[in-house]
Amino acid sequence: MLLCSGMSRHLFPVFAFAVAFSCLGQTPATLQQPLPKDPRAILEMAAPHYDFTSPDLKPWHLKATYQLYDDQGKPTEQGTYEYWWASPKSSRASWTRAGASRTEWSMPDGSVYLKQTGGPLHYFEKTIEHLLFSPVPFRELLDNGKVKLDLKMLPAKPEKITCVTASHELAVNGQAKPPVILLPDYYCFAPSTPALVLTDLHSITTEFNQLVKTQDRYLPKRISVLIGRQKVFDVSIDEIGGLNPAESELAPPPDAKLESTSSDPSGPVRVASNLAAGGLVKKAPPNYPLFAKANRIQGTVILAGTIGTDGRLRDLEVLATPSPVLEQAALDSVKKWEYKPYLLNGKPVEVETLVNVVFALGN
Repeated sequence: MLLCSGMSRHLFPVFAFAVAFSCLGQTPATLQQPLPKDPRAILEMAAPHYDFTSPDLKPWHLKATYQLYDDQGKPTEQGTYEYWWASPKSSRASWTRAGASRTEWSMPDGSVYLKQTGGPLHYFEKTIEHLLFSPVPFRELLDNGKVKLDLKMLPAKPEKITCVTASHELAVNGQAKPPVILLPDYYCFAPSTPALVLTDLHSITTEFNQLVKTQDRYLPKRISVLIGRQKVFDVSIDEIGGLNPAESELAPPPDAKLESTSSDPSGPVRVASNLAAGGLVKKAPPNYPLFAKANRIQGTVILAGTIGTDGRLRDLEVLATPSPVLEQAALDSVKKWEYKPYLLNGKPVEVETLVNVVFALGN
């Protein structure tokens, strides 16, 4: 697949999407009729094709390789990801790269076991399962009354791209802001097919390439993630096949640690970026470094982090920055931000999110 340049929503997102899709060179299976004109109906149509937890599925196994890139676009760390699925309550996921490994076992009784060595996973490593198995946030979009869904038809060859956009009203320091304060998230589907081919979420563009079907579910054999024009992450599926539920990989070893029980959710949940931003209740503007101002350095610092049950951000990681001199100012700023705790089944849970900190001369 030819990687196209110019895919930055900061420049002109509609044109960028059209250019990107024209370069994908993929032909997923088509339907006998065009996609619905209602964005909600499109998401509902796509949902069964991205349900990798259904009890109707036969046990399966997947193996993939992934590549991380530095801020100059040069390959850095490489790793492997494997996933074993026996039932909705029995699975295993493993990440392995030089200097770090992590394996999680989900058991039929609802408990989760963990074994890890070395350093923590990078943000994009943690997104692999989301990118492969749940790239469209169906329920949280359809059930949240503050999210506005729209439909955009974008020009491309040979057919137009159908994109569902999701905007969320933002409240900052107790004051409601109109949806235009945030650029919407884009979920773009192949022509006449409920197969996701492109997303643009919180300034991060993801291409889903070489789509295949397994058990009537869509899987991209290649995923590319970009920030602006710069590639930051790649995932390639190497194997997809069946699984014997009795295989030993599904049982945690004696030295695995009990991470959680059925009544105690394991780890942060992932929600659409605009949903997390919609819970922002207190925002502190960054202090613009004098050196950066004097040298006319400006742009957006993109951070990944976890919103705790107390509404504060932690475990922050810089994903992209126009200059290293802006990084610390951005980090110092968002540490003062506060969010409404995200509720799952009525209980506050930790949430993984992305944050944009904008430094603009003249503001």
